[in-house]
Amino acid sequence: MAKNYDLIVLGSGPGGYVAAIRASQLGLKTAIVERENLGGICLNWGCIPTKALLRSAEVFHNMKRAADYGLAAEKISADLDAVVKRSRGVAGQLNKGVTGLMKKNKIDVIMGDGKIVEKGKVAVKTEKGDEELTAKNIIIATGARARDLPFAKADGKRIWTYRHAMTPPEMPKKLLVIGSGAIGIEFASFYNDMGADVTVVEMMDRIVPVEDEEISKFLEKSLKKQGMTIMTGAGVKSIETSAKGVKAEIEDSKGKKASHDFSHVIVAVGIQPNVETVGLDELGIEPDERFHIKTDAMCRTNVEGIYAIGDVTGGPWLAHKASHEGVIAVEAIAGGHPHAMDVNNIPGCTYCHPQIASVGLTEAKAKEAGHDVKVGNFPFIGNGKAIALGETEGFIKTVFDAKTGELLGAHMIGAEVTELIQGYTVGKTLETTEAELMNTVFPHPTLSEMMHESVLDAYERVLHM
Repeated sequence: MAKNYDLIVLGSGPGGYVAAIRASQLGLKTAIVERENLGGICLNWGCIPTKALLRSAEVFHNMKRAADYGLAAEKISADLDAVVKRSRGVAGQLNKGVTGLMKKNKIDVIMGDGKIVEKGKVAVKTEKGDEELTAKNIIIATGARARDLPFAKADGKRIWTYRHAMTPPEMPKKLLVIGSGAIGIEFASFYNDMGADVTVVEMMDRIVPVEDEEISKFLEKSLKKQGMTIMTGAGVKSIETSAKGVKAEIEDSKGKKASHDFSHVIVAVGIQPNVETVGLDELGIEPDERFHIKTDAMCRTNVEGIYAIGDVTGGPWLAHKASHEGVIAVEAIAGGHPHAMDVNNIPGCTYCHPQIASVGLTEAKAKEAGHDVKVGNFPFIGNGKAIALGETEGFIKTVFDAKTGELLGAHMIGAEVTELIQGYTVGKTLETTEAELMNTVFPHPTLSEMMHESVLDAYERVLHM
């Protein structure tokens, strides 16, 4: 006999479990279907445990700089197994936290593979057998997985995806990272700090290509200074694995091909949505050219009663976007009138060393959109708190519309910028102009003062440079 609900959510990542909680708050009887771990990839294999790894690498990096702070640290070393164990412990703690949230909000959790067999009906294959669930509304939040290269299928031994890289069987001596998006650069940064010889290959003409060009150039210079090899405008043409390592043929930006030896490879060339077993074809749900599900401003698909959120839909593919979409979808289902998603107000963060954070349009994109722009820059070296911290590498850049003063975008690189960016994100959401930002009092001494100075610089009023 079928179990009846107001809402069924397929997938319990940051989009799915947040949607379920919001639905419960609004009085909807809700079930969530998860085939692996509550919290999805983000909590178990992505956002959170990777940050635990990177935190260990950051502490190790700072230990090496102890003398810069008048301290002594001798014979320091890193225990990769212990670092990974801590990361897995963090993931486990958060998984338990989501389990508790489901109980607190009286959400039914069904562990198994769910498929929409017809409108309003979901079949779930569980360890105990098949279950049938019905609901007027269904949210697809099944996420995505790492994309393979045809000639470099991940084997978990020599060729890794992000998942293998989080629980490595051994420490790589010489590591090739294919792709310089957030995932690729974060793992390149982690393993470089841990002592690996790291090479990054990026087919575009610059690393972290979605970021502002000045940020990309600054990061490349910093990573090279840290000992990484960066190859842009380059491509990996073939990979051969053996018991001893990996042989990769790489074509550089000038078209010259050469063979290089590595111990391991991380493939970080994007994601593909988990849509194959959800039942899209039978229902006639429309995908885009990359097979992500098409949705409208309220996260509705082209089939009534079926919504989609998170990485299974279009970009940017970020956990916080998924969570916000989950709230939008549920409030629309409950008869509310939520604000539509504005992707220009979604911040992006990359936790490499130095960190990167941004929101809104890059300078180039703003100009392409027809804006006459005013641009401000302020360096970390001009900030008292940054100097006191010993973190003088980086800068903050702001982009304004010259005619209206609208904040179009903000771009940062340096220590703790992933925490600072939210100030500009709030400003963009409130549709602030340079006037409000100039008249805001920033506390001293803080890194946030650089945000103020960057705004002032755009209007030729900078004080400390």
